Amino acid sequence: MLTRMLNSSARGFTLLELVIAVAILAVLSTLAMPAYRSYRLRANRAEARAALLSLAAAQEKYYLTCNAYAADLAEDRETSCDPAQLRFPARSEHGLYSLAVSMADVESWSATATAAPDAEQADDTECQAFGLDSVGAKTAVAADGAATDALCWSR
Repeated sequence: MLTRMLNSSARGFTLLELVIAVAILAVLSTLAMPAYRSYRLRANRAEARAALLSLAAAQEKYYLTCNAYAADLAEDRETSCDPAQLRFPARSEHGLYSLAVSMADVESWSATATAAPDAEQADDTECQAFGLDSVGAKTAVAADGAATDALCWSR
């Protein structure tokens, strides 16, 4: 029986076959990682849009109570009419964007969501900042200052 086991051909992979398989995996992962990273950046833009739309709803609710729009976001303080502050987080849900009210008065408001410098979304050069105002105008700006409204708000 021992002689039968020694005479049968060996089964398994050779070292060369394993090296080739590892090399193929390395090439495929090198090609796939940039595409995956780009996909994640595009998908995370939804967080900025959602945060600004939630802020718009909160501003309208605030307006019904105070007859003006809030100029200050204060997550740790209660909403109050005097001074005009709205209890709303200054960062998006997962912390990818910083939210700020750019302008607010008794007639209108505008807000921005800017990619937080300490978050992965800071690498998104196409959509660095999103904007929304009280009439629903949606804006977006790339890292180089170019307007990218349609690109950033459409997906």
